[in-house]
Amino acid sequence: MPESEPPTSAPASHRRKRSLSRRGALGAGVAVAGAAVLTPAVFAATESDPGSAANSGSGSGSASGGDAATTPERFPATRSAAATGTGTATTSFAASYVGVRWSGDPGGAGIRFPGDTGFRSLTGGCASVDGGGTALVAVGNAKTYEVRAEDGTTDVRSLAIDTARGPDRTFHVPSQPTRVRGVRYLSRPAWGADESKRYKDGQVNSPEKYYALQSITVHHTDTPNGDPDPAATVRAIYEYHAVTLDWGDIGYHFLIDEAGDIYEGRYSGDDGIPAFDTHGDLVTAFHTAGYNSGNLGIALLGTLTDQGPTDAARASLTRLIKVIARFKGLDPQARITYTNPVNGVTKNVTTVGGHRDWLQTDCPGRTMYDLLTEVRADASR
Repeated sequence: MPESEPPTSAPASHRRKRSLSRRGALGAGVAVAGAAVLTPAVFAATESDPGSAANSGSGSGSASGGDAATTPERFPATRSAAATGTGTATTSFAASYVGVRWSGDPGGAGIRFPGDTGFRSLTGGCASVDGGGTALVAVGNAKTYEVRAEDGTTDVRSLAIDTARGPDRTFHVPSQPTRVRGVRYLSRPAWGADESKRYKDGQVNSPEKYYALQSITVHHTDTPNGDPDPAATVRAIYEYHAVTLDWGDIGYHFLIDEAGDIYEGRYSGDDGIPAFDTHGDLVTAFHTAGYNSGNLGIALLGTLTDQGPTDAARASLTRLIKVIARFKGLDPQARITYTNPVNGVTKNVTTVGGHRDWLQTDCPGRTMYDLLTEVRADASR
């Protein structure tokens, strides 16, 4: 996680499907400015409308208010129920995910649900924390779960999360497609990001900090493949990162689902430029502990250990890396020495790499990691 923030790392509704179809698809024939570094305004503008970033309508938005450039849309409000310690927890709603965090052995906890014959061992997937373990577990529809811990495991906390069946809440979504240099993406209000999750005790939990972009890191979310409602999963990851892990926001700058739809991640301000500020500096997110500042994180939804990304997801990843790299004049295939601007720690990596290049983790999955050489080459063309 950033050096200034907490340490380390169901059927969709018809309304949501219409929103994703209308705004989520990649624009055909992505055009990228030549070798020149792009200004932030040009980075956020569309090819057909090269106006200011404000015209792209990609600001974080909110669940109340709005203006002529937005359209009200309704998403299920996120419901969650917290529990502490081990034993059985019961909720008043059916949860689709349970997030768990504990101190001690990273493998020292397990969970089971009705119908399970035994406990499932919990592993961190992409996320990690210092001095313990964490996991986000997909459960379908469960109102009851049981957590156990090995000897020496303490401070067990869990959060049951439902992002698909709660009461509707209105969000003001940009009326026109939002783009990063011709590549369409879903802004935070377009996937139902509840901005109140970024606050704790009336204050922004992880205030934004910005540094020059040095590197791009690819992840997988270690969630189920064939996801019928990826926007709901993005909201669940947001809840898990912001609340269960106490990071104050979702950990990635962008996420990509199996259909190739791109989601704006970490809040970066209301200037209409996803991930960056008006000076072209990158907002610090929470995806690679100890190496977050100046390091942009892109997560592919799903588990890419034994299978690769879909063609659509891979194409979106390549296009997004290409526009970001050209935006800052980076060579995706270059070997660099990353220098943490906060504490001076260095790491020899490739400009575009995987989570495992930085830390001991399986992320972004063996198959996806093996494809990164091809992705880097394609993004360099």
